[in-house]
Amino acid sequence: MDEYNRFVDWDKMDVTAQSQDAKELTCTEFQELKQLARQGYWAKNHSLRAKAYHKLISNIPCRTVTPDANVYRDIVVKIVGKRNSSSLPLPEFVDDSLVPTYCLNAEGIGAVRKIILCIANQFPDISFCPALPSVIALLLHYSKDEAECFEQVCRILACNDPSKRLIDQTFLAFESSCMTFGDLVNKYCQAAHKLMVAVSEDVLEVYSDWQRWLFGELPLVYIARVFDVFLVEGYKVLYRVALALLKFFRKVRAGQPMESDSVQQDIRAFVRDIAKSVSPERLLEKAFAIRLLSRKEIHLLQIANEKALQRKGITVKQKRQNVHLAVHAENFRSEIVSVKEMRDIWSWIPERFALCQPLLLFTTLEHGCSLNRFYSHSEGHEPTLLLIKTTAREVCGAYLSTDWGERRRGGSKLSFFGTGECFVFRLQPEVERYEWVIIKHPELATAGSEPENHASRASSSLSSSSVTSDASSRLSPFLSARHFNLPSKTASMFMAGSSECIIIGGGDGQALYLDADLNHGRTSHCNTFNNQPLCSESFQISVLEAHVARRGLVKHSNTLLQTSCKD
Repeated sequence: MDEYNRFVDWDKMDVTAQSQDAKELTCTEFQELKQLARQGYWAKNHSLRAKAYHKLISNIPCRTVTPDANVYRDIVVKIVGKRNSSSLPLPEFVDDSLVPTYCLNAEGIGAVRKIILCIANQFPDISFCPALPSVIALLLHYSKDEAECFEQVCRILACNDPSKRLIDQTFLAFESSCMTFGDLVNKYCQAAHKLMVAVSEDVLEVYSDWQRWLFGELPLVYIARVFDVFLVEGYKVLYRVALALLKFFRKVRAGQPMESDSVQQDIRAFVRDIAKSVSPERLLEKAFAIRLLSRKEIHLLQIANEKALQRKGITVKQKRQNVHLAVHAENFRSEIVSVKEMRDIWSWIPERFALCQPLLLFTTLEHGCSLNRFYSHSEGHEPTLLLIKTTAREVCGAYLSTDWGERRRGGSKLSFFGTGECFVFRLQPEVERYEWVIIKHPELATAGSEPENHASRASSSLSSSSVTSDASSRLSPFLSARHFNLPSKTASMFMAGSSECIIIGGGDGQALYLDADLNHGRTSHCNTFNNQPLCSESFQISVLEAHVARRGLVKHSNTLLQTSCKD
């Protein structure tokens, strides 16, 4: 261990699980590395982990000119000089109040700040990187000297493999990752999400903490195990572990009162003290038991969130609106749901739209009971929210990802379109949401690694689905059916419309069927959403409304344009 103990305070380190018998890391095959990392193979020996990190990081593809150890030795004296490192002001792109020390000794604690300053000198394009102090502090435990640690961090920052995202370095990337995490919680941790909505005034602010849980609050033995896998498998691992932390928080705290007035602070405290309730092995086991969709799908969601932020002008750090502010009581109009109920619905929709004010597009009370008028008011807008109140005072509806104008692609033939972000729900007599069946049962589909290759196969099996061929230009690319080999087209019957009717969900029934007069409807189980009937199976419509996110996009002549927004 002597070679890598320069910055370690061994009195703080957990050496109970250390083994001197661990063999050298010789494998290079991805699947074998992945298995060893998940099993914690190099966690058994400090020196072995140091060598594993060095090997994995040295294999990261980087820009041609990437600062190395010699650069650090050349610049550190000029930048730091003889000043006390503990008093050095840090660059604005990191949080000065969140610099983990883990099990570093005094020299190591000072070295973190010196390396941050030298990285700021060499990477002027970094504008926001809150994870950086944690990564440096972690790697110092497994580095021979400051220069070696500097070089390893630089390689991580300079990675130029577009398929291998590592550390966020701009506010836009960070903020879109927070939105993506919120979307994933909404889909894969629904019980935890429901709790967050209930106890937090700003659920989006809670989710913006997700990287802090990992790179700030997690104890060293945990974040090191996460980092082992992260270096092999990439960014998706971070989402998995953060989702697992939220699941454990809800489970451990279920039924207990909050320890503080802030659930944000409670989660931070839970993660800091996680050793009291969850072992590193259980945390990783839970993380990899979550059946997330493919890296490609998550990448598409990240791109969509970044584009949404750019369109709103959010590229530098600024406080986010919360859901309570997004649904303004004084501006909100609906004869079907209350402000509180709309806030609950708004907490379910993708985060890139959840920050926007719902705007009433159509209501049968003003525009009459006509399907053609519904289309004329709704076309050009996506996504839309359909709300229905029956004469029996039942309330149900659907979140619809795609412009109703897409229905024309099928000509006179009724054809399905939309994406897997669509969902159906009921509010009265009880609240229940039903998402695309593939989300909870991914075994029903095989995610494609190359969407172009699968598009042709999908088009033959999904002949009734109108899906754009260019996912990168779509507003809602996430969960697009064309990225999957689906065994049955009924798994992707999201929405369809003609002059005769509207259908939402299909396969062995329809989640919603509405007639041309918007007067009568039917609901039943369907394969697409695997839902129960949303209200009485045959119902009469009292009121029907369509809403859109005010800062959504309006499409004209196949061009995406920003809608105006009155603050």
